[in-house]
Amino acid sequence: MSADSLLTRLARGEIFVSDGATGTNLQKMGLPIGAAAESWVLDNPEAVLGLNQAFIEAGAEILLTCTFGGTRIRLEASDLGDQFTAINLKAIKITQSAVNGRDVLVAGSIGPTGHMLAPLGDITPEEAEDDFEAQARLLNKGGVDLIVIETQFDLNEAQAAVRGVRKVTKDLPVVCSFSFDRGTRTMMGVRPQDAAQVMNDLPVDILGINCGRSMDENLEALKQLRGETSKPIWFKPNAGMPEVGDDGKPTYSLSPEEMGALVPLWLEAGAQIIGGCCGTSPAHLGAVAQAVHA
Repeated sequence: MSADSLLTRLARGEIFVSDGATGTNLQKMGLPIGAAAESWVLDNPEAVLGLNQAFIEAGAEILLTCTFGGTRIRLEASDLGDQFTAINLKAIKITQSAVNGRDVLVAGSIGPTGHMLAPLGDITPEEAEDDFEAQARLLNKGGVDLIVIETQFDLNEAQAAVRGVRKVTKDLPVVCSFSFDRGTRTMMGVRPQDAAQVMNDLPVDILGINCGRSMDENLEALKQLRGETSKPIWFKPNAGMPEVGDDGKPTYSLSPEEMGALVPLWLEAGAQIIGGCCGTSPAHLGAVAQAVHA
């Protein structure tokens, strides 16, 4: 499957399965709480590769690279700024190695900078745009099949990301996905309708929802987004609401069977690329994939 054929097939109404969570699954493997998942791209690539392979075996047709926190700004916050190039290029090679010729697309993940933009913060939209452009250039160089701008909460930052990405990836499909972690609003008050109204006019091929809060709230956000856009929708909700244990690690109570049972509702509401975010294990994804292709 090529990136071009993905868009063609989405236009025909076909459904695809994306992968599950990166961070929470790596934490189960021993990644320390608070540590950047990207640190394991260089320090424990076997774990990242194994997770990628497990998602493929579970039915994933699109795999995200372990580069969610791979902007230079975000890596510098984790004292990894000097590994900016190495981390992004190595992460792509790991995921490509997991694919190993199978009919699975490699999606370059780009998350938020982790900073508020001016005037609320100290990073200007232009600086953010430059940072997104720099990461997208590496992802493009590494040979990803599409770019996924994810877990966005600020329309200004999302637009900066799209501008930066499109400076260097004019021919790649681009997803822009928002996290409605205040129910049907992002932490900056953005509603699904607001996201659609802005993104409908930008060079974004697929709009999305990921992370967020409860399943009911994510479903409502999905319905609202579907009502405001004709673009295909990417949908990767958390495996329910997390509970933090005494060890500081989050646990997600939704079982794989319970998550799989919700898929028909997501399809009915208009999602076309379905996976999972935090708490979504390969077992959860397997149940999702089975329901998608039932």
